[in-house]
Amino acid sequence: MPVIAIAVDPVTRIEGHLKAEIEVDTIGGVQQVSHVRMVGTLFRGFEKLLEGRDPRDAPILTSRICGVCPTSHAEVAVLALDQAGGVEVPAAGRILRNLVHGACFLESHILHFYLLSLPDYIKGPAMPPWTPGFEMDRRVDQATTDVFMAHYLQAINVRRKCHEMGALFGGKLPHTPAYIAGGFTAVPSSANLATFAAHLDDVIAFIETCYLPDAERLASLYSDYFRIGRGHGNLLCYGAFELNDSGSSKLFPAGRVLNGGGVQAMDAAAITEDATHSWYTDASNNQHPSVGDTVPQYPKDGGYSWLKAPRYGGVPYECGPLARMWSKGEYTNGISAMDRIRARAYEARLLAAEMKNWLGEIGNGDTVYAPWTNPGTATAAGLSEAPRGALGHWIGIEAGKISHYQVITPTCWTISPRDGAGQLGPLEQALMGTPIANVHHPVEALRVIHSVDPCLDCATHVVKAK
Repeated sequence: MPVIAIAVDPVTRIEGHLKAEIEVDTIGGVQQVSHVRMVGTLFRGFEKLLEGRDPRDAPILTSRICGVCPTSHAEVAVLALDQAGGVEVPAAGRILRNLVHGACFLESHILHFYLLSLPDYIKGPAMPPWTPGFEMDRRVDQATTDVFMAHYLQAINVRRKCHEMGALFGGKLPHTPAYIAGGFTAVPSSANLATFAAHLDDVIAFIETCYLPDAERLASLYSDYFRIGRGHGNLLCYGAFELNDSGSSKLFPAGRVLNGGGVQAMDAAAITEDATHSWYTDASNNQHPSVGDTVPQYPKDGGYSWLKAPRYGGVPYECGPLARMWSKGEYTNGISAMDRIRARAYEARLLAAEMKNWLGEIGNGDTVYAPWTNPGTATAAGLSEAPRGALGHWIGIEAGKISHYQVITPTCWTISPRDGAGQLGPLEQALMGTPIANVHHPVEALRVIHSVDPCLDCATHVVKAK
């Protein structure tokens, strides 16, 4: 058969703007993806917005990069400021940061399974957001569909409860102002701790009785997706959720996996950003983010995305719950579309249980802040994890103002374009060879795309002059 070109634009049920350009050919008697380009369609300029500002503006402004993971950006920004100012956050401040950040993780994981990914597999009611939709292989009987749909509706309320948990200490969600250099703004009270605990118990019950069983149920029905969407097999985790005041111990340790192997050390000095096929100037190509710049160039020969191509030692890596759980040794079943879905569910259970422990480590009125002084001149980095994976902020301060800022989001890692060596981005590679039953309804490709939970708001933004 001739090669068939498909453009899915926009890819729906994600945060932001993403285009998938796919070619399908028959190879070995199987109609499958033979070429792919993932295109981030809007420019993000937050790094430039920060230049010349007070460093304390960073957590407030960068949290606006995304409405799904604003807490992650605030967390990473204050980690960079803590390092720049040489301050150690009191235990209660560290734990409150973890609790609010964790609440956003739980909300995001439940969102992903029920609202963003599950509709790729089951037939919902004849109404938006279920329609219009692609035709697909239906392997779920009506009784099981009814179970999924009942839990889908429960998930909406549980997500709200997660947001309420975070807002108890964060003031509001999204875009909490509670993350500040040196600690946190909220002081724990017995009443708020008790309310948080009650909400968390409800969320844990939902994870145990609905989310985990549903993830396993879906995996059993679509077991072939354990063999689809592997990609390069490289996983990267910066580490997240500090367990001690120095930050040397984390719930999810930093690490990386090469081609599905064992966990190796992660050294942030090995990170570079390739802009060969991105709509940015080549002046800072292959530079470390501490010195790299964000200078758009559109159009550009060979460019096809507003995402840069982060690389570790010149190698593409994906990130996310699967990478975190693999680095921790909690999930090593495999690397695939379905493994990403299962690992996310198991991570939600692990994190929620740890959050209960953290609640027991703080008490009414505990100190949450240590004075932070602007260092005047400094360079620093904040590295942690968003629900979708490795998130880093690199800051330079001169004369008390931000002179340099770079952000590498998890979506940039996972949905990067090709680099100068011709290596496909992780999601591009994961789509290669995906079988497509109907080129007019390429739902199989969507299942792989949604398995990595793209968040293009973190990766691309635009400001249009009028």
